[in-house]
Amino acid sequence: MRILLSSIYPFAFMLLFFIIPFDDYIRALPNILIIILIVTFPFVIKKEHIGKLRKLPTMLFIVFFLYIVLAALVTGRIESDFNIIKKIGIAAGLLVLYLPVYHDRKVQKAVMFSALAAVLFSVVSIFYAANTNVNFEFGDTQMVIEALLIDRLYLGLISVLSIIFSYFAMRKDYHDHNKYYLANIVINGLFIALVVSKIAAIVCLIIFIVAQLYAKKKLQRTAAAIAGIAIVFCAIFFIKSQFNSSDTVGFKKEVGSFVNDSNTWRTRKVTWDCSLKNIQEQGFNFLGVGFQKTKDDLIDCYQTDIEDDSEKAVFVGERYNSHNQFLDIYSSTGFIGFLLFMAFLVATFFTNKKQFFPTAIIVTLVLYCLVENLFHRQMGAYYFGLMLIILLVSNNNPQNKTLKD
Repeated sequence: MRILLSSIYPFAFMLLFFIIPFDDYIRALPNILIIILIVTFPFVIKKEHIGKLRKLPTMLFIVFFLYIVLAALVTGRIESDFNIIKKIGIAAGLLVLYLPVYHDRKVQKAVMFSALAAVLFSVVSIFYAANTNVNFEFGDTQMVIEALLIDRLYLGLISVLSIIFSYFAMRKDYHDHNKYYLANIVINGLFIALVVSKIAAIVCLIIFIVAQLYAKKKLQRTAAAIAGIAIVFCAIFFIKSQFNSSDTVGFKKEVGSFVNDSNTWRTRKVTWDCSLKNIQEQGFNFLGVGFQKTKDDLIDCYQTDIEDDSEKAVFVGERYNSHNQFLDIYSSTGFIGFLLFMAFLVATFFTNKKQFFPTAIIVTLVLYCLVENLFHRQMGAYYFGLMLIILLVSNNNPQNKTLKD
């Protein structure tokens, strides 16, 4: 029985990560698969599997989760915060449930096929909408967003992960499968461009620069590092100088127009401003005010700070969160929770910095946490859990993608 269950167990994980983007159409199946994994877990777990948890980053994340639960119990906000705590628990639970699995590449391939299925579904939906609506507009428009399978940000995240997994799977020497992985990278890259996922495009660009640091030639690594730093400093200097100049009214107007006209950046500008304002009003926040109170404070800020009535109605009606996991954790769980979360990220980075693949994953995780509250969406919790698995318990032993000294 144990042998049979051990054979079936990894396929439940594969199916789970394949169907996540289609959650709206088969809502019950992910929950059923989670239940199957939980019920099967005691029969497939072995003593040696537990050893995978004996790493500092893993322990820090577990302590972070336990602290959130304990703080919610002590402060009496466990009931109001349970929905978010449950999602953090999903990420932690996936990490534990994955311990008996050794087939890391199979789960990664499930994500790649899932991304292709989501891309195909979305592309067909977009062109169907374009053929049935004479006023349809491509680009960064509401029409394109509504035609997508799921939220554009999460489609971009799936595509980014698929690109990373494909690059990691490619062999150093010629292999017949390399062409399929390359094709997958191209397809997902073109899809990111088609749906104008700015965040996904920025993440891909940064990961590309990071990849150069793992090149075999030291000169190439040094050039990439200098170029990356130079681009950042030049961008900061140019924008700052343009805003400080009295002769650049047009530039300021263009930047303001970009932020206000883009759904991506306008939403985040408002939510970040309100989040920072609320954090400032809270003063030093040791234990946090809770996830529910954080969101309620944001709603109050939207009602007082947003002047346009229609925009205010959207923000209040949708109860927009802070769209930044770091701001949300600090406000909700306080300095202790924020410190534990940052300690987990820093420890994870230093544990994996010699290898490109986990480094690319943690870069992706951090960048998406800067623009989204992954723990506020069940889908976000699933993909956070997937990245935890890769960073903390997977066996990542690339032959040619290791940082050279």
